[in-house]
Amino acid sequence: MQALAPTPQQVAPAGRTLDVDNLTVRYGAAVAVDGVALGIEPGEVVALLGPSGCGKTTLLRVIAGFVRQAGGRVLVDGTAIDHLPANQRNVGIVFQNYALFPHMTVAENVAYGLRARGQRGPSVDQRVERMLEMVQLGAFRARLPRQLSGGQQQRVALARALAVEPSILLLDEPFAALDRNLRLDMQIEVKRLQRQLGLTTILVTHDQDEAMSVADRIAVMNRGKVEQFDTPVAIYDRPKTLFVNGFIGTTNLLPGKIAAVVGDTAMVELGAGATLRLPAPQGIAAGSPVVLSVRPEQLVLSPIATTDSWAIEPGLSLPLGSQLIHEARTVDGAALKIVEPRRHTPTEVPRRFCALATDARPSLFPRSTPTATE
Repeated sequence: MQALAPTPQQVAPAGRTLDVDNLTVRYGAAVAVDGVALGIEPGEVVALLGPSGCGKTTLLRVIAGFVRQAGGRVLVDGTAIDHLPANQRNVGIVFQNYALFPHMTVAENVAYGLRARGQRGPSVDQRVERMLEMVQLGAFRARLPRQLSGGQQQRVALARALAVEPSILLLDEPFAALDRNLRLDMQIEVKRLQRQLGLTTILVTHDQDEAMSVADRIAVMNRGKVEQFDTPVAIYDRPKTLFVNGFIGTTNLLPGKIAAVVGDTAMVELGAGATLRLPAPQGIAAGSPVVLSVRPEQLVLSPIATTDSWAIEPGLSLPLGSQLIHEARTVDGAALKIVEPRRHTPTEVPRRFCALATDARPSLFPRSTPTATE
């Protein structure tokens, strides 16, 4: 898919700020969104990421004006828009199922929002042509939606949302129905258009890879609350809660306790049989039970024991492209996954010990409830 260079008439002013101020949504006794506060910068892409039922789609629908909140405010450039109906908020939205009108052509679908706002004449046709060229569908303007592929339908829906020159662009799991390769193409296309137009954009997704690749910042939601709002790198490398740590990427959880704290260093005794020197976590005292979270790529295998390694029982080794994924189990029953580059060696020395890589940055969390291995 060839990228188009921005032209003067395609470049929009800088995006708008969007503030979600202590937003709460209730359905009867159930709280769907619980005091969420987010500050989104002009032209920023923010992903709302979390499992089904965490409140991310409800939050998006409040911003769009489809759902009324029980408390809190939505502000664009510092001005509250809560009193405005959905059709007056100047918000563009792309739904998961595209929501194209089956009896309308591509051009008529793109023009729909403009005509619904009372616009007529050559300016509408010019705007439609510009949008179709932007999403590289100018040759398909007379086709019906059923004559398009899934990716083409998605681009029509995107062109329709952009045609009304929205202040905010909302994407509700827009890539979920696409196959993997096409999904990646559309992610790149949406990111390109968003940057070209300078639009402030919110993406709802349950796909962590999608959020990590498209978003400037990610709000990880759980049970109606935002557990962490940060950059993709910070969320992966420095998760603030055990939920965020487990939801983003793959990790190994090893139970242990803080044996001692000396200055900025904690001695962590693992149930797996090792004692590690790690940066002392804030608010966790000596003697406290903890969970050590280690990413698979932060572990190394060895055929011999060292002072900071622990014994493992090797399991399956699965080739995955340029990597090998090893399964193993510790003496206390904790399951491990270890990732390393795949080497073209005919035989390997049995490796029955595991340790942290020298550049590893594992995370420590208080252990208030038993882990799955206990």
